[in-house]
Amino acid sequence: MQPVRVLLVDDSLLFRSMLERELHAFLPAGSQIQTAGDPFEARDAILAFVPDVMVLDVEMPRMDGIEFLWKLLAQYDQPTIVLTGDARYESLARDAGARDFLQKPVGCSPDVFCEELARRIVRIAGKAEAGDGAADGVPGMPTNSTKQTKQAMERLGKHAGRISLIALGASTGGTEALARVVRNLVPPLPPVVIVQHIPPGFSRLFAQRLDRESMLSAKEAADGDRLLDNHVYVAPGDQHLRVRAAGGFFAACARGPKVNGHCPSVDVLFESVAKTVGSRALGVIFTGMGADGAEGLRRMREAGAQTLGQDEKTCVVYGMPRAAYELGAVERQLPLDAIAGAILAAAHA
Repeated sequence: MQPVRVLLVDDSLLFRSMLERELHAFLPAGSQIQTAGDPFEARDAILAFVPDVMVLDVEMPRMDGIEFLWKLLAQYDQPTIVLTGDARYESLARDAGARDFLQKPVGCSPDVFCEELARRIVRIAGKAEAGDGAADGVPGMPTNSTKQTKQAMERLGKHAGRISLIALGASTGGTEALARVVRNLVPPLPPVVIVQHIPPGFSRLFAQRLDRESMLSAKEAADGDRLLDNHVYVAPGDQHLRVRAAGGFFAACARGPKVNGHCPSVDVLFESVAKTVGSRALGVIFTGMGADGAEGLRRMREAGAQTLGQDEKTCVVYGMPRAAYELGAVERQLPLDAIAGAILAAAHA
């Protein structure tokens, strides 16, 4: 057997040291192993080491493994085995392009586990050498400016998946949650519309922040805006945002009575999306007090849209997601760091 080059990416120094030590006994003679503590170290290691196979953890600081895969594989087909302790990540990992998925060892000896992992590494490395999905060129995530990155990603073309629009709603704690998700979204994507309970003026600043930090172009929505792929539209802090259709999707922004105590209201946005976009929409409800958005998300789900909710553990306030979940509006509850990957999986299906 030919030697293989393996990159181990895990934030646990103890675990990756164990893997590095034990794997050598089961890999072909002459194989090399390098390690990284997070996706940013992994990016640099991929450039320098050029691994045959990457073994990647999911739950890591700064960026999770699923988001890293979406960003990396948009440019370079790095054969990857996702290795994590939670089986719920398997579908997300495979949707993101992982060649294989394996749970971390529970109740078995390290040598038994490492022998199985080595077998999978050798199998995947053999397929890559044979040209099964291997790509030419230099791997690695973009290192240019955000503006240049946006231009490069937009050259991927218009979004052609089965999701035509993404609607997000949040309140208390939502600005940080939304920023964390949006900056890990990778074009091509359909338009993203957002209602965040926020005062007038601050909505524009929030949109400007999203524009600076993400690969998508973001702005405060204005009445009549055509909703474009790879763009984010934030509801003005004193106007309801609705989506209307007229040979495409457009923003309808207007002042009006508060709904559920809010203007803008998440319910108002979600209900308009249910009527206008129907089954080709994706709705996500994030952290926040009260129940705004629950009824609208239920209507989206009844119209055939995919619906997600932030889980209790990662919410600042588990109010809006709880109300939506208890109403039957949420198909899946996910930790905050898994939501960007789930959105990409749905949009790129």
